[in-house]
Amino acid sequence: MPRLMILVASTRPGRVGLPIARWLERYVAQNGWDDVDFADLLEIGLPFMDEPNHPRMRQYTHQHTKDWSARVEAADAFAFVMPEYNYSMTAPLKNALDFLNVEWGYKPVGFVSYGGVSAGTRAVQVAKQVVTTLKMYPLAEAISLPFIGSMIDDEGEFQPNEIVEQAAAQMLAELARVSDALAVLRT
Repeated sequence: MPRLMILVASTRPGRVGLPIARWLERYVAQNGWDDVDFADLLEIGLPFMDEPNHPRMRQYTHQHTKDWSARVEAADAFAFVMPEYNYSMTAPLKNALDFLNVEWGYKPVGFVSYGGVSAGTRAVQVAKQVVTTLKMYPLAEAISLPFIGSMIDDEGEFQPNEIVEQAAAQMLAELARVSDALAVLRT
């Protein structure tokens, strides 16, 4: 299996993205993925872009950028766990994408979006415009979670239903398949 990065895009206090991402981490482990990097943008704490050189040059001056670069470079595929803020992706996710350039290229990304009636899908559409510019391959297979509050129990844990688990299986299978197909372009 390719190395998967599960990226938690929300840094907001009380965010439900964290329990969703922790569920996904357990799910992928139970389904044959043993090489997973759990990347929480709150813990990573990237400042807003503070590098003097364009990211495609890879002439990083700050250790936080070098560390982020190494993690993204090591990943073969991504699952972005993301809410929708004002019909768009979160500022921390956009910032994390903007910090780098070459490291994202020729890697598939699956979206795990959540929200109200739209399930965060409008944010995914915005994110797709950005990731394709970075030469990433956004999958059609996704996990879209509408009315997310109804899927969080009293202990704050995410409780997926059978439809969500089927979507996860389809997205992960496609992540593996596309990652393998794009491997030749990453070398």
